[in-house]
Amino acid sequence: MSRVSTGPSTSPTAAHALLQRLHDHGVRTVFGVVGREAASILFDESDGIDFVLTRHEFTAGVAADVLARITGRPQACWATLGPGMTNLSTGVATSMLDRSPVIALAAQSESHDIFPNDTHQCLDSVAIMRPMSKYAAELQRPDDVTDLVDSAVAAAMAEPVGPSFISLPIDVLGGRIDATRVHPEARTPAKPLGLVEDGWQEAALKAAELVGSARHPVLVVGAAAIRSGAVPAIRALAERLNLPVITTYTAKGVLPHGHRLNYGAVTGYMDGILSFPALDALFGSADVILTIGYDYAEDLRPSMWQRGEDKTTVRVSPTANPVPRVYRPDVDVVTDVLAFVEHLDRHTADVAAKTPHDVTALRKRIAEFLADPRRYDDGMRVHQVMDAMNTVMAETAEAGEGTIVSDIGYFRHYGVLFARADQPYGFLTSAGCSSFGYGIPAAIGAQMARPGQPTFLIAGDGGFHSNSADLETIARLNLPIVTVVVNNDANGLIELYQNLGHHRAHNPAVKFTGVDFTALAHANGVEAVRAADREELLAALRKGAGLGRPFLIEVPISYDFQAGGFDALSI
Repeated sequence: MSRVSTGPSTSPTAAHALLQRLHDHGVRTVFGVVGREAASILFDESDGIDFVLTRHEFTAGVAADVLARITGRPQACWATLGPGMTNLSTGVATSMLDRSPVIALAAQSESHDIFPNDTHQCLDSVAIMRPMSKYAAELQRPDDVTDLVDSAVAAAMAEPVGPSFISLPIDVLGGRIDATRVHPEARTPAKPLGLVEDGWQEAALKAAELVGSARHPVLVVGAAAIRSGAVPAIRALAERLNLPVITTYTAKGVLPHGHRLNYGAVTGYMDGILSFPALDALFGSADVILTIGYDYAEDLRPSMWQRGEDKTTVRVSPTANPVPRVYRPDVDVVTDVLAFVEHLDRHTADVAAKTPHDVTALRKRIAEFLADPRRYDDGMRVHQVMDAMNTVMAETAEAGEGTIVSDIGYFRHYGVLFARADQPYGFLTSAGCSSFGYGIPAAIGAQMARPGQPTFLIAGDGGFHSNSADLETIARLNLPIVTVVVNNDANGLIELYQNLGHHRAHNPAVKFTGVDFTALAHANGVEAVRAADREELLAALRKGAGLGRPFLIEVPISYDFQAGGFDALSI
């Protein structure tokens, strides 16, 4: 039994107003870890908002990030003061670099005791968060909290979307508000607001002319196209004009996995993974490249498409170009992505369908690679794991559904290349921030956003164990996430870079002693098995997919590092 009262406060406070305004903006969940500010906020002050307790604040930030990304609506996370806020900051950085409208909230020392770097657990949280957020402010008066939430939402929902941060001194959070004060209705944009440059239609007409005269035009699509609501229009345009679609990590699923015009997602590791000149196959023949909703943070660098024929480039974005040093397009169209695609569709109505450039050899190489039937003595290969996950996802998910989530590591690039994605954000990873431990919270956010759909998570032993405490959160929420831990007792991606730079590995910097991840799962209330080959993995995935509760599969793996094929990683 609690030693203090657990009844809700009868006098309205800033905490009441905070939660009510978040609710007004569509927030239904706050992820987080609470500290001594619990004396001022219980999180039951407003009906319709659930608090999801996580084991680490980073988990709270990333779960909010992914829930916001999939829903397209602001979502919220919470941390206590000092170290709670700094733990949350990596989740905030994730939503900044991965472009999600997150409202990050953290307690602060009492207003009369804010002496950063001197008061116990007191840091200048606004100064810390400001460089990695769209908006950062500290609550000064209880009655101001509604206005601060409105400002935070407005900033978060402006392209490029990202996090806003509010610091909440504990005494001000618990301070009474004027209950008679009437606030205007909350205004949450239906989709993110972006720049619209005067005369964009003229630039768009130039783009239409280029498409009309091009021999092999290609669409390179980024996540701003998804946020704009342009996916159906892009699909229709691509199908009418026979335009191949290539995506960033984040925009996988703009065309379904098996669509004939889906030329796949691009990673700088693909030539090395496949031992095949994949980037040349994708871009070498292209003469016009339209980057639709392209964002440099999504890690598809212009150097990757600058292959083969000379190319004319068109940039379409709701933001001004932030990286002219690395990408200076021939035509720059600053407007809403959907408005551009509709304009392009109208002004290419008389253009004959194109003949897409041939990628048969690349597709054959991918099919052969995934079908690899060998049993290796030192563990499965990640391409075999991905093929098994794709097989069971196809068996389990309804058409146009299902989510495969990837934590961060070398295996992630196999996911970028091979993971099945039949809907926007059907494959989720952190392209921009790429912090170890992303997988569990991202899977939590994905499963909560799509409760009736299967969610599979692939994670390496390094990243997974950096944040494995929140397995208990998955178990407590009974989220039916199927987790595959590919275990080589090492940080495999770093071992690759050691070999690229020094032609050898240095084990003390990359190797771990073994962890029994099935025992770890059991300790956290999650059923688990180990799978050593393709048949065992398929059986385990099918079991997990049918359970309706959390399930973990540990798979011993090994990498065959290639000496070449990674030139695209050069910056």
